[in-house]
Amino acid sequence: MMLIILYNYLNWSFVSYINLKLEMKMTEIFRTGIVEKRSRLEYRHIEDNDSWDLITRTCTDPVGKINGGFENVLGAINIVVRVFSLLAILITQVWWAALVIIGISVPLFLLAVKGGKATYQANKEAEKHTRRATYLHNVLTGRDNIEERALFGYTENLNGKWFDKYEEARKINLKVTLKYFIRIKGSSLITVVISIFIIGVLLFPLSDGAITPGMFMGLVTATLGLIQMMSWNLSWITSELAKSREYLKDLTAFMELSEQEGALDLPEETEKMSFESIEFCNVSFRYPGTDRDILKNFNLKIEKDLHYAIVGINGAGKTTITKLLTGMYDNFEGEIKINNKSIREYKQAELKAIFSVVYQDFAKYYISLKDNILLGDVNHTDEDKLSDVVSLLELEETIAKLPQGMDTYLGKIKEGGMDLSGGEWQRVAIARALYHPAKIRILDEPTAALDPVAESNIYEMFGKISQGKSTIFITHRLGAAKLADKIIVIHDGAVAEQGSHEKLMTLGGIYAEMFESQRSWYQCEV
Repeated sequence: MMLIILYNYLNWSFVSYINLKLEMKMTEIFRTGIVEKRSRLEYRHIEDNDSWDLITRTCTDPVGKINGGFENVLGAINIVVRVFSLLAILITQVWWAALVIIGISVPLFLLAVKGGKATYQANKEAEKHTRRATYLHNVLTGRDNIEERALFGYTENLNGKWFDKYEEARKINLKVTLKYFIRIKGSSLITVVISIFIIGVLLFPLSDGAITPGMFMGLVTATLGLIQMMSWNLSWITSELAKSREYLKDLTAFMELSEQEGALDLPEETEKMSFESIEFCNVSFRYPGTDRDILKNFNLKIEKDLHYAIVGINGAGKTTITKLLTGMYDNFEGEIKINNKSIREYKQAELKAIFSVVYQDFAKYYISLKDNILLGDVNHTDEDKLSDVVSLLELEETIAKLPQGMDTYLGKIKEGGMDLSGGEWQRVAIARALYHPAKIRILDEPTAALDPVAESNIYEMFGKISQGKSTIFITHRLGAAKLADKIIVIHDGAVAEQGSHEKLMTLGGIYAEMFESQRSWYQCEV
C-alpha cells in the first residue's frame, strides 16, 4: 500500500513535468506547422465547403487538442498502472473477484470507445450550426456592425436566429451524450452492485478468522478502487482517447490535402523578370464542384505597356481571369501563356513578381499604416519609394490626422489604434499594390462600394500613376473604361467585343448598351 501512495506522488510530479514539456514542444511544432500547411493549400480547398469544414475543424485549437490527446495517453497509462497494482492485491487473496471485475469492465470499455467516436461525429455535425451561431454572435456584439445595429434595432431578431442555431447544435450533441452516458453509467451501476456482492462475500472469511480486519479493509479498499478505476476513470479517459483518435484522423486528412507548389516562396526579384504579353488560347474553366463553365473557349491577348479594361455584368467571369493569372487555379482547359510560355511552367514566386492585384474584398490589416503598405514588397524596404506612393495617392492628409503618423496602428484592436474610412482603406490597398514592383497591375473592382463618379476618379488616378506599366481594370461599371487603351467585353464566358471606347460605341453592341444605361451615373463627367 505504501508503494502505491509513493507511486501516486511521484507519478503526479512526473506527469505534470511531461505535460509542461509536451505543451511547449507541441505549441512550437503544431502551431507553426498547421499555419504553414494552411498557407500552402491549393486555393480550391478554401472554396470547397467540405474541405473548409475539415480545415476549420482541424485548425481550431490544434495545440490544445494534441496536448489533450497526449495528456489522455499519460492519464491512461497512469490508470492502467494503478489498475494492475490493485489487481495484484486482489489476485493474491480473491482472484475470482479480480476476474469478475475485469469481465464486466470490457463492455464498458467498448461502450466508451463507441461513445467517444459518436460524440466527435456529433460535434462535426453540430459545427455547421455552431459556426453560424458564432457569426451571428459576432454581428450582435462586434464593433463593425454597431451603427446598423443601433439604427435598425435588429438585435432581438438576430438574437432569436442565434438561439435557434445554438439550440440545434446543442440538441445534436446532447442526444449523443445522453445516449452513451446512460448506457455507460447504467453498466457502471451493475459493477457497483457486483462490488457490494464481493464485499459481502469477503465478510465470511472475516467472520471465520481466515483474514484479519486489516486485510479485510485492504481488500475492500482495493475492490472499491478497482471499481472506480474500471467503471468511471478508465471509461472516461477511453472516451476522450477515442475523440483524440478521430481528431488525428481529421488532422491526417488535412495534412494530405494537396498543396500549391511554392505557395510560401517569396516573389522573385522583378529585375530578373520581363513582360511582353499574356495570351488566353481556347481556355475553358469551371469551379470545382460545379457543372457550369465560367469561361468557354476564352481567347484574349494582353500586351505590355497598355491599359486594359475588362468589363461585363456580374458573374460574367471577370474575376476568374485574375484567379487563373495569379495561379490560384490550374485545372483549366486550353492554354494560358505569359511571354509565349505556358503559365503552368512558371513557379509561384515568378507569378508573384509579375502580378500585383487589388481585390474587391481587399484585406484590412490591423497593423501600422506603414507596414500595411510595405507588405506590398516583402523583399525590400525603400523609404523613398514609400514616400512617393503616399504622395501619389494623396495619403498625406490621412497620415496627418493619425496620432503617430504612419506608425499608427489601424483598426481598434490595439490601444491607440485608429480606424479609417472606406475610401481611405481603399487608397491604402492601392498603395500596397503600387509599392509592389510588379510588371502588371490589376484592379479587380476594389472600388465597387464607392459611388460611380468616385470610382471613376480612383481608376483615373491609378491609370496616371501606372504610366509605363501594364494595367488591367476589371469592373461592371463603365465610367473608368474610357481611360483604357483597349476595352474587353466579357459575355457568357467569352470575349464578345473588344476595342477602344469610341470603336465600341460606334459598334452599338453590348458595351454601347451598357454605357448608355449607366450614362446618368457620370453626368458630371460625360
